[in-house]
Amino acid sequence: MTTPRIVTLTMNPALDIATSADAVRPTEKIRCGSARYDPGGGGINVARVAHVLGAAVSAVFPVGGPIGGLVAQLVKDAGVPQRHVDISDSTRESFTVHERTTNKEYRFVLPGPHLTFSDRARCLDALRQVAAGADFVVASGSLPPGVAPDLYQRVADLSRELGALFILDTSGHALTAMDSGVFLLKPSLRELREHVGRDLTTEAEQLVAARELIDAGITQAVVVSLGPQGALLATAQHSQRFRAIPVRPVSSVGAGDAMVAGITVGLSRGWSLSEAVRLGIAAATAMLLTPGTEVPTRADVERFLGLVGQPTDFEPAGGQPGIR
Repeated sequence: MTTPRIVTLTMNPALDIATSADAVRPTEKIRCGSARYDPGGGGINVARVAHVLGAAVSAVFPVGGPIGGLVAQLVKDAGVPQRHVDISDSTRESFTVHERTTNKEYRFVLPGPHLTFSDRARCLDALRQVAAGADFVVASGSLPPGVAPDLYQRVADLSRELGALFILDTSGHALTAMDSGVFLLKPSLRELREHVGRDLTTEAEQLVAARELIDAGITQAVVVSLGPQGALLATAQHSQRFRAIPVRPVSSVGAGDAMVAGITVGLSRGWSLSEAVRLGIAAATAMLLTPGTEVPTRADVERFLGLVGQPTDFEPAGGQPGIR
């Protein structure tokens, strides 16, 4: 088996179910269309997109019960090498309904299983084994109920021990518990707002907040995903803005994970961070046009990459020097 260059960790995987209905109303039976089933959870989504883009990637995740068995089988069917850890509690489900009359999307996300101390330890042991020799470790998604919020800090420490760069996409207490060891952190604007407790209405404010994470020693780089406004990149040396590609989304589920996948794959190819972010935007855009968490094709991602403009250096209003 080829040693993976990228290893993803998903502590709270899910069976993603996507369907559609004419309208979503309270108390009434909602007659839905046919359902689509995909393996989900941040790291699994990252691994599936990275695999489509031709990267040598492997996914590590816990599974429990019949739902967990189906998730593991779907990951296998996608061609993604995996190391799953069996647990006694059942893997969760997530349910997305696209309302056809309004084009709105309703997402119902369950909390996930209880992981015992032994479960958590075995997940980290599996990660240690699979990621030995890897270039990148990616942790993405929420933590299950009861898991200590410092678990991702332990993953950062393990990645450093293994000589791998650690890329993290999380929020809430799991982000607050981080103090070091992240190479790249990718919060959404909402997640960044929640972390710093400020509105962050301007690009300057958003970049200041991102730089606070860098100055605190938590991470070397921050990519803030801004949805239809694109993305911002901040490092200790410079900051850039990237424009989005205008599209009409089919589903926004998994777009952030696709961005992380594109960035990581770009870096694994030896690209600059700026060029890797452009690939991330292309992957996220392609993901927006697929139903549920169906991954895009490599051809679609490459087509959108040709449409991603070059970034511009950030310069605040008033002509003052930007963050370089």
